[in-house]
Parts: sequence; C-alpha cells; structure tokens
Amino acid sequence: MKFLKVGRVAIITRGRYAGKKVVIIQPLDSGSKSHSFPHALVAGIERYPSQITRRMSKARQAKRSKVKPFIKIVNYNHLMPTRYTLELEGLKNVITNDTFKEPSQREEAKKTVKKSLEERYTTGKNRWFFTPLSKSFTTSSGTGLGWGVVQAFTDRSQGFSVLLRVSSMAELVT
Repeated sequence: MKFLKVGRVAIITRGRYAGKKVVIIQPLDSGSKSHSFPHALVAGIERYPSQITRRMSKARQAKRSKVKPFIKIVNYNHLMPTRYTLELEGLKNVITNDTFKEPSQREEAKKTVKKSLEERYTTGKNRWFFTPLSKSFTTSSGTGLGWGVVQAFTDRSQGFSVLLRVSSMAELVT
C-alpha cells in the first residue's frame, strides 16, 4: 500500500497490543514465504513512559522515562495508519524477517529498539508517539437490543477515537 511506508506511525487495532502505537520498520506488500498475506514489521511501545514533574529527583525521572518496546509482524488489516512519521535511524538493518526465527536475535533487536526509543523520548521529539491512547468503555442502556461492550481508545490531544471491539451486532444499531 502506498501510505504504509517506512517510518509511518500506526495504531494496532487487534490482539494483545490493540491500541498501541507502532512505527513501520519494513512493509511487505506481497507477503513472504512464512507469511503469505501483506504485512509489516513494526516496533512499538508496550509500556509507555510515566509523567514527570520538575520536583522529582534525577533518578526517579530516569526510572519513569523508561520504555518497554515490542517488535512484531502485523497484518495490514490490523494497522490503522496515522498522519505522523517517526524516523528511527538504523532499525531497518536490525529488524528483518530473520530476527523472528531465533529468540536471542529478537531480544537483541528489542534492546536496540528500546535504546533508540528512549533516546528519542529524552530529546523531546515526537511527544505524541510517547503518550498512550486513553481507554473508554461504553455499555448499552438496555434498549431491548441486548447488552454489549464497545471498547474504544480515544486520543484527547488530537480528538479522534478508534473503535476496537463490539461484542454484539445490536450495539452498532444504537
């Protein structure tokens, strides 16, 4: 796809990392031998850095600035691209399809991603990428169409929301 390019920030809409922001490292439009569907190699943030105030000590600020990254192969159907881009130098060489074959290579790649993301965070660039989407849960009001849960993530700073899951089709009617 034309708009899913290297450096594009996207949001994962399904699975364990639903609602997490990722950077596309390598898009594979035609798929590969192991994954025959169009997919992308992505690096994202599993645990976002906590808020920091000026009153905190340097050690506490350093601890709260830590990022827990993840790397993953994600189907294009489960990615929602945003208007943002993020240039992470050197990650294209670190994360490849071969990285996922052996756990030790995967851990080394995660360490490299963690280092570059924390460096990017401490310099103050791309602040939006390092803020989590806030969760909001809504339930129906018992209108005879059945109860269901809608899980959505909203980004208050940018004014948009991502619908992730509807537990019953009656929810879409209300």
